Amino acid sequence: MKKNILLLSAVAILAGLSLSSCNENTPKQPVEPIANDTTAVAGSIVFFSLDRVMAEYDMANDLRAVVETKVNSIQAEITRRENKLTRELNDFNNKLEKGLLTNSVAQAQQQKLQQQQQSYQKYVVEKQQEMAEEQQVMLNNIMNAINEYIVKYNEEKQFAMILTTSGDLLSAPVVIGNPSLDITEEILKGLNDEYVKSKDKAPAAEE
Repeated sequence: MKKNILLLSAVAILAGLSLSSCNENTPKQPVEPIANDTTAVAGSIVFFSLDRVMAEYDMANDLRAVVETKVNSIQAEITRRENKLTRELNDFNNKLEKGLLTNSVAQAQQQKLQQQQQSYQKYVVEKQQEMAEEQQVMLNNIMNAINEYIVKYNEEKQFAMILTTSGDLLSAPVVIGNPSLDITEEILKGLNDEYVKSKDKAPAAEE
């Protein structure tokens, strides 16, 4: 019985070696590389990286720089007022602990500081809303420009659908796609070309 098992094992190994040898001798068909540089045709479902467009679109970067300057200015003023109020509060508490103020003066100063604190808090809330509005308007302008360009772009391309994808670890909604369907480069070039043209026309329009 053991001899039969050993015999069968030997036959199987020889058969495997024989098949391997045949495979090695058989000429392999060359594997055709997948073309990644083909252009998507009309009717295709294509996609572009919104993250990359937002990072490399010149208009988006210019608007972000303007808003960032405004936000930094507002934040600096908030910090200045906070520091001023903190110094006045510390000075008041220091004088109060040392008994350098009469009760009437202390009450008057305390009331004044409370009003200043309320005014400061109101100012912070208003400026936070202002900063949020600035950022939202900026985003709306960027998205509107992208949308308007893509509508015009697709009048020529006639794609069935254009998707946006975003995210690094697991992009959504497009996790992976044929590179030939990725139109990010075209979208970026078209957007930036149009933005340059609009900036070139701006001085003439103002005159």
